[in-house]
Amino acid sequence: MNPPLNLVFAGTPAFAVPTLEGLVQAGFLVRLVITQPDRPRGRGMELAYSPVKQKSLQLGLPTIQPGRIKDNQELRGELSAINPDAIIVVGYGRIIPQWMIELPRLGNINLHASLLPRYRGAAPIQWAIANGDAITGVTTMRIDAGLDTGDILLQKELAIMPDETAEMLGPRLATIGATLMIDTLKGLNEWATQPRAQDHSRATQAPTLTREDGRIDFHRSGTEIWNRLRGFQPWPGAFTKFRDKNLHVWEARPVHDRASAGELVIQNDRLIVGCGANSALELRVVQPEGKKRMSALDFIHGYRPRPGEMLG
Repeated sequence: MNPPLNLVFAGTPAFAVPTLEGLVQAGFLVRLVITQPDRPRGRGMELAYSPVKQKSLQLGLPTIQPGRIKDNQELRGELSAINPDAIIVVGYGRIIPQWMIELPRLGNINLHASLLPRYRGAAPIQWAIANGDAITGVTTMRIDAGLDTGDILLQKELAIMPDETAEMLGPRLATIGATLMIDTLKGLNEWATQPRAQDHSRATQAPTLTREDGRIDFHRSGTEIWNRLRGFQPWPGAFTKFRDKNLHVWEARPVHDRASAGELVIQNDRLIVGCGANSALELRVVQPEGKKRMSALDFIHGYRPRPGEMLG
């Protein structure tokens, strides 16, 4: 039987936690965990551990949080001393430098939340839903000097459920991704997994989200707006203007009613807004600026929208 692989794990968000936990449970030797420095969070802006740091400490794993890695000689010396068989990278949030790419014999193995070359970039889960895809998945790949351009190792598809948000889809992808990473490492170690180059001509991008991505354009169809609302959870969400103040839309559904783009229609205590392509949305949960989330019915009773009043 082959001895267990020596690994270094680099990751930060909750998406990375199942892979870290799975590697330990599968018997791999995680010699070091690298995660981002503690960040201030919440109203008190107190320093908070990353999800990966929380899990690594629970597992009793050595953990470091370098502020930089590209020219970090101390980190380079530490990793060279470990001499890992592979470095596992899941949502670490830093560009992996060339010296780190070249260090392990099996390479730097990344878990990416899409079926590469589709959705290269920082927000593949969000953009898959926002673009109305029915299928997504996870990919393990060897990191190279490009952005998600390395050779594919293994992939697994996952259907996107009709009402699924990014918050719901992420944990499901993380779970199957953890299993895929274990299979990838076993396959590489046994020469059973063969890397294959990506078809770069088929690549699409999943850029970092901005606040403006959440601004609702009611000239889009109701289905397009609904997909973006589901995809951009929890941030930047979906928001518009009502009476010159922000109105956040938390839940909505495409409906067959018709109205001008942005026009509010009250129909049997339902809150309808017209959209592009002769379509409409029923708004179900909204949040006026400075208020708590409320049902559409509570919004109608509290704000009494006038016939023909507009959003946006």
